[in-house]
Amino acid sequence: MPRLLDRAEAEAVGAVAIAALRAARREEQREGPRYDWRAIARPEQLPPAGDWSTWLILAGRGWGKTRTGAEFVRAEVEAGRLRRLAIVGRTAADVRDVMIEGESGILAVSPPWRRPRYEPSKRRLTWPNGAVATAFSADKPDLLRGPELDGYWADELASWRFGQEAWDNLQFSLRRGRHPRGVVTTTPRPTRLIRDLLADPATHGTRGTTFENVANLAPRFVERMRAHYEGTRLGRQELLGEILDDTPGALWTRARIEALRVRRPPELVRVVVAVDPAATSGEDADETGIVVAGLGVDGHAYVLDDRTVRGTPYDWAAAAVAAFHEHRADRVVGEANNGGEMVGYTVATVDPTVPFKAVWASRGKRTRAEPIAALDERGLVHHVGSFPELEDQMCTWRPGEASPDRLDARVWALTELLLEPDGAGGVAFYDERVEISPI
Repeated sequence: MPRLLDRAEAEAVGAVAIAALRAARREEQREGPRYDWRAIARPEQLPPAGDWSTWLILAGRGWGKTRTGAEFVRAEVEAGRLRRLAIVGRTAADVRDVMIEGESGILAVSPPWRRPRYEPSKRRLTWPNGAVATAFSADKPDLLRGPELDGYWADELASWRFGQEAWDNLQFSLRRGRHPRGVVTTTPRPTRLIRDLLADPATHGTRGTTFENVANLAPRFVERMRAHYEGTRLGRQELLGEILDDTPGALWTRARIEALRVRRPPELVRVVVAVDPAATSGEDADETGIVVAGLGVDGHAYVLDDRTVRGTPYDWAAAAVAAFHEHRADRVVGEANNGGEMVGYTVATVDPTVPFKAVWASRGKRTRAEPIAALDERGLVHHVGSFPELEDQMCTWRPGEASPDRLDARVWALTELLLEPDGAGGVAFYDERVEISPI
């Protein structure tokens, strides 16, 4: 049985508690202005008035989407309007590194006297007032089936691989409280899900550009963005926050990709990892396209993964080898025109047991891409989930323009699976060369 405190001990404990409370109040008075979001936010970063269920923020990079989402969660929790929330990002790493622990994440914007307790192993944030937020990864949509929620923050919705399924499960979970609602922060893409949300009368849309926040961005970043991307289609999407439709003359359309998209592939008889190496390395180098695809028992091809990276030759070779093992692939296929023997040699340096076929292109990009586009048009190629960056390249590239890396890797993978005479079997190691001719 615990011992009762005598009067002197009780007074001492009370004095300590009072001193701690006074110190906390002094800290709040001193540091409070730092955490007064309404005083420093731009008007468009504050929750809109009205009876809405989804606040959809479509804005360019650097607009302040992450800070706005984190501050929305903080304000709703501290006001007692939301008690059980979901924090949903593109991947588990994005949720942890950006939405929770990032420079503009929930922990950073919360004042010490009201900061939630973060338990990474439980994917949980708990506030002093008892409100709880649970972290979810959109690439595991089934995990969103169980919770009962009254609010959420969904980040980069347009880039979720299984966007519609994860979003639907999230909406089915919003069954607590009188008015469940949440915020979506995303760079826009013309996906069906984004268009449906914009058309929903329960959605309040906010648009914004990167340049609205130049006061808080590094001058060098702004200069580089203007120099490299201002006036381009990519810049209009990533900086100005525009939703761009398909490009006239492009070989692929979003409607066709969407119509053929699947959640899971059938049994696969072959899997390949295709690599389109960057011609240069360094800070301004192109990405190295790395795409994984498989051939189903139904004779159709299935794009399984996009592992494209920017880095050194060792970086992209390691990424390709990791994809090879993760997907239990049969071989790695790599374009050797730019890198010659370097591609196969680098892959072998990372793992000499990985079978590699070096493919040499004898004709131009258009000649190689058109037969693959025709297979897409016939309904023989499916994307397993969504690959936003790859699909952007497919639907905006026009023959004759600069070569896009992810698209090239996709073309090589599907050529190997569907058009190559030896595609049905055989093992070729890193010193084999195969020349592709037009069909």
